[in-house]
Amino acid sequence: MISFIRGRIVEVTETSVILEAGNIGYEIFMTGTAIEQLSRMGQEVKIYTYFHVREDIMQLYGFVTRDDLGMFKLLLGVNGIGPKAALGVMSGITADELRFAVLSDDVKTISKAPGIGRKTAQKLILELKDKLSLQDAFEQKMANVQAASAAGSPEETGTDGRKEAVEALVALGYSNTDALRAVRKAAETAGDPKDVEGLLKAALKYL
Repeated sequence: MISFIRGRIVEVTETSVILEAGNIGYEIFMTGTAIEQLSRMGQEVKIYTYFHVREDIMQLYGFVTRDDLGMFKLLLGVNGIGPKAALGVMSGITADELRFAVLSDDVKTISKAPGIGRKTAQKLILELKDKLSLQDAFEQKMANVQAASAAGSPEETGTDGRKEAVEALVALGYSNTDALRAVRKAAETAGDPKDVEGLLKAALKYL
């Protein structure tokens, strides 16, 4: 119903912001990380929103990017995950980290999110895995990196060789999941993430 709201932040709490737009103050629930991001964006901000309606409550949930909003909606499709739980997941890991965690069966990473135990993480992976693809995950990751670079974000801005390494392993006959898991482990020890050959050699040790 409400795709986004543009206005100025007039009040901040631990869990929400009050955004004034058109002489109306909207309380929008967000992650702590998103609230910090908005505080660095200047006086006027744009927040992508999800309008949650129940018989006894109406609430707005907000996100800095459309990608984050999309992942939030995807989480809501998981049986037993409501808006608060979905926001809790996204307060612990980024949308990119969530996609890769689901695709690589990384229960440990997802269960780090507040209020998400091991069983819930396993359920989340089971229900979301068929809705995500490795190619889309990498393309969205690179789009987010480029957007962060354009915005002057201190996040990683260089293209690395992980996608090429995963594709090479898949071409050798390994599954997407095994290849992704091995490359993720290799990236933690490899010196230069742009070195595809180095990543491949390191990843093969885990396969």
